[in-house]
Amino acid sequence: MQKTYTNPVYDYIHSPDQDAVSPTHHPVVIVGAGPCGLAAGLDFALQGVSTVILDDNNTVSVGSRAICFAKRTLEIMERYGCADRMVDKGITWQLGKVFFQDDLVYEFNLLPESGHKQPAFINLQQYYFEEYLVDRVAEFSDIDLRWKSKVTEVDTNSERTRIKVVTPDGEYEMTCDYLLVADGANSKIRTMLGLESKGQVFQDRFLIADVVMKADFPTERWFWFDPPFHRNQSALLHRQADDVWRIDLQLGWDANPEEEKKEENIRPRLEAMLGKDVEFELEWASVYTFQCRKMDNFIKDRVVFMGDAAHQVSPFGARGANGGIQSVENLAWKLARIVRGEAPPALLETYNSERQHGAEENILNSTRATDFITPKNHISRVFRDETLRLAEHYHFARRLVNSGRLSLPCSYPYSPLNTDESANFNSALCAGSPPKDAPISVDGQPDWLIRHLGNHFTLLVNAESIDPAQLAALQDQKDLQLLLMSQNEVSREMGKLGTILQDAEGLISERYDLQPGRAYLFRPDQIVTARWAQLDSEQVKSAIQKALGFELETAA
Repeated sequence: MQKTYTNPVYDYIHSPDQDAVSPTHHPVVIVGAGPCGLAAGLDFALQGVSTVILDDNNTVSVGSRAICFAKRTLEIMERYGCADRMVDKGITWQLGKVFFQDDLVYEFNLLPESGHKQPAFINLQQYYFEEYLVDRVAEFSDIDLRWKSKVTEVDTNSERTRIKVVTPDGEYEMTCDYLLVADGANSKIRTMLGLESKGQVFQDRFLIADVVMKADFPTERWFWFDPPFHRNQSALLHRQADDVWRIDLQLGWDANPEEEKKEENIRPRLEAMLGKDVEFELEWASVYTFQCRKMDNFIKDRVVFMGDAAHQVSPFGARGANGGIQSVENLAWKLARIVRGEAPPALLETYNSERQHGAEENILNSTRATDFITPKNHISRVFRDETLRLAEHYHFARRLVNSGRLSLPCSYPYSPLNTDESANFNSALCAGSPPKDAPISVDGQPDWLIRHLGNHFTLLVNAESIDPAQLAALQDQKDLQLLLMSQNEVSREMGKLGTILQDAEGLISERYDLQPGRAYLFRPDQIVTARWAQLDSEQVKSAIQKALGFELETAA
C-alpha cells in the first residue's frame, strides 16, 4: 500500500561472535533497532562505550507510526548528529487549531518566543527517523548493528546477563554487563523474564490513515470534536513529508478492526472529511486501541527496559517516541560512566526513579486527553461539549480543553542527583530542569548554546568579575568542560580555560538570570544539576560527585 517510501533492506552480516568457542562478552547489548535502540547506541558511542544492537528484522518501520517530534527531541538529535536531516525533511509547525462541530474554537502557538535553534515540532514519518538513525550509526565503529538477530533466551542475575541469539546462520550465545531492551510495547523479553506492564486499556478504537494528496490545508495541527463529516466522534489532521497527510478518526469500541482497515471502508470516511472532489491515495492505515501502561520497575538485575517496552501511552500529545528518547538520554550517560568505572552502580537506580516520574507524567497527560476526547458517559460528554462552547469566547475555558497536551521536556526537581541552592534566581531553570537554548557567538561566529551542552558535565559561567583561579582549579576535573560567557575582551589566561562565548541577543542572561559570577552546572544529558550565585570550584566538584551518585552509594 505504501507509495511514497521504499523500505531499505539492510544486509545480514555474519559476526565473529558466532564462531567463538565460548560466549563473547560485551559491555552493553541493546535489543531492538527502533528509535530508542538506535538512539541509545549513538549516545553510548558519543560517550566512549561500545555497544551491540540486535534486531530480528532487516529494515525500518513500515507505515508512518510516530510522526510528531518535539523541540526537546530535536535538541537531543542535534547532539546525536541527526537533527539537520530531520528538520530538512520534516514539516515544521507550531500552530494548532481546535474545532467543535462547525466552528473554530481557538488556536494556540507552541513556541511563541524566538531565539531557539530547533522548532517547536516537526512532522516526519517514523521510517525516515529510523533511516537517519541507522545512517548515523554506520558512522561509528563502536556500534555493531546486527540485523536478522533474534533474542530467544535471556538469563540475568546481579553480575551479568546471558542471551541466546538466532540468526540465518544458526544460534549463538553472548554475555554482557548490561542488556538494554527496546523491543516494543509487546516486549518478548519482558515476557521471558515474567515481568508486566500495567495500566489502562481505553475502550475505543481509532483509525489512523496516511493519505497522499496535494491539499490547500495549512501546515498546522487541526483537531475536531464532533465534526459535521464524522458526527459524535473526533478527528485529527496533520501534514507530513512527501505530501502525506495523517488522519485520525475515532471509530468507537464496537468497530471491527479488520473491516475498518479495508480501503473500501476507509475511502468513504475520508471523502466525507476531505470532499469527494479531492483526489487522494491511501498510503497506510491501521486501527488502534489505545493503552497507557508502564512497568513498576524498569530494571531487573542487569536488564534495563526503555521506550514502549518500559512505558506506553496513547498517541494524543505525541508523548510516546518523545518520552522514549528522553528515557534514552537519561540512561546512557549514567550507564556509560558506570561501565567506565567512573560512577557507582547505585547511579543506575536514578534512571528508574527519574523516568518513572517521566512516565507517570506522560501517562497522566495522555489519560486526561483520551478521557476528554472520548467521554465515557452522558455527563462527561455534556461537560466536554459545554467546555468547548465556552472556549470559543472565554480564555479560561481553553485551559480545560484537551485534544492532547503536547509533549514537553521532563524536569526532575526532586532528583537525588540535584544540588540544593541557597541563592535566589529570577529564573525557573533550577536543578532538574532541561536547558533553554539561546543564540550565542563564538570566535565571532554565530552559534547556539544547545550545541555546546551534553556528553560531558558542562559549567556555564558568567565570567565577568570571576577570579581565574576558581576556573583554573577545575582544570584537573575529569569530564568537565567550561563555557565562559563574557561580553568583554578576556585575558589570554582566561581564554585557555574554556570556550569563550558572547550572549548574542542577551537571551542567556535573561533566561538563566546569569549575572556576573553566577554559574550553572549541566549533566551530560543537558539537564541542570546545580547553580550558584557565585562560582566556587570546590562546590562544583562536590556537585559533580553528587550527580554521579556517590552520595547514593554512601547512603546505601
